[in-house]
Amino acid sequence: MQINIAKAQQFVAAGAIEALQPKVNAAQEALENGTCAGNDFLGWLHLPSSITPEFINEINATAKVLQENCEAVVVAGIGGSYLGARMVIDSLSNSFGWLQPSNMPRILFAGNNIGEDYLSELIGYLKGVKFGVINISKSGTTTETAITFRLLKKMCEDQRGKEEAKKVIVAVTDAKKGAARTTADKEGYKSFIIPDNVGGRFSVLTPVGLLPIAVAGFDIAALVKGAQDMEKECDINAPVEKNPAAIYAATRNALYQAGKKIEIMANYQPKLHNLGEWWKQLYGESEGKDGKGIFPAAVDLTTDLHSMGQWIQDGERTIFETVVSVENPNTTLEVPSDEENLDGLNFLAGKRIDQVNKMAELGTQLAHVDGGVPNIKVSIEKLDEYNLGQLIYFYEKACGISGLLLEVNPFNQPGVEAYKKNMFALLNKPGYEAESAAIQAKLK
Repeated sequence: MQINIAKAQQFVAAGAIEALQPKVNAAQEALENGTCAGNDFLGWLHLPSSITPEFINEINATAKVLQENCEAVVVAGIGGSYLGARMVIDSLSNSFGWLQPSNMPRILFAGNNIGEDYLSELIGYLKGVKFGVINISKSGTTTETAITFRLLKKMCEDQRGKEEAKKVIVAVTDAKKGAARTTADKEGYKSFIIPDNVGGRFSVLTPVGLLPIAVAGFDIAALVKGAQDMEKECDINAPVEKNPAAIYAATRNALYQAGKKIEIMANYQPKLHNLGEWWKQLYGESEGKDGKGIFPAAVDLTTDLHSMGQWIQDGERTIFETVVSVENPNTTLEVPSDEENLDGLNFLAGKRIDQVNKMAELGTQLAHVDGGVPNIKVSIEKLDEYNLGQLIYFYEKACGISGLLLEVNPFNQPGVEAYKKNMFALLNKPGYEAESAAIQAKLK
């Protein structure tokens, strides 16, 4: 993985990025020594290097049981409990609906919304399908996921019987407490632990992400190896100028100080759409607090050049762009020649589609920079498990550093609870009588 900030440096004062190096060093030391805010959630920091072959084998063994007994597996989870797994699975799968190798169960994602039509259609589909469930929740009481699991548990038991259902329902939850742990122990489900010191948005390299990815048929050992190598590259003892996480964190904060309040992640590979979704949660939930934070947005290019492209090119100059570029596609396809040439594209005949795409990427970068949009470029060699593992750890480490540069706690999410209190009060949940009365007064 490579990072290039040349097209961003020109938009900040000379030496502004270098001037942040002492603070970057201090942030890395605070992470390493556990002296920063949120230090009880630093389990992700050296997670890759702590993963053993035996642990990977255990994950793969459970995945094999689901593969051999299911036509589909529903991953029930929300936020960090599903976005990382979905990102990796979609990045490695066929682009047109086959979400994994053809001999693997279809991976479905639910528990991430409260849409009645969504859940009804899921239940309708599963009626004729042998399915299993991976229920991912520390507490077991997150509304979206708990409703979904309640529906799926009953349906799976009705379809297979309680004893057979036990084989294909897996819990990924807290080690000792919570409704999901109680249910798993009572019913005898295979279970994996979400470490207490790893927050959901940093959990893709725990069983939260590794189990669904393994069920989909992908190489989690290679994914972990990529993360392990990036952990070394971003180590506190690595020179700051060669540490991609430190470079990225410093650059985006220098741009923020220069008035660039919005970061747009752009990709030119459609399979990376959910990288943007995972990244938005990671950075939005980590940095958006105390009246601070860079707003994370994402676009799929070249598609969105025909919609959002106008705003990026000519809109308010409060944005910067980070492009994730894949150097080598996994296939080869050339533009054919056409005798009539009515579309005027014979000048492209014989060129690889990827060459056209890369020129669109370069041309867009030049246009956006000319239009006042700083550009950071993150390049990976190809879309595979190893390179995605590198990207995951790179973004996680940079997020920790960047949040500390902003002087916020990158590992809590106090604002997430506000809507829940209102929702529970409106639904007359026991214990929310005072909140319900306050809301009714507001609604008058």
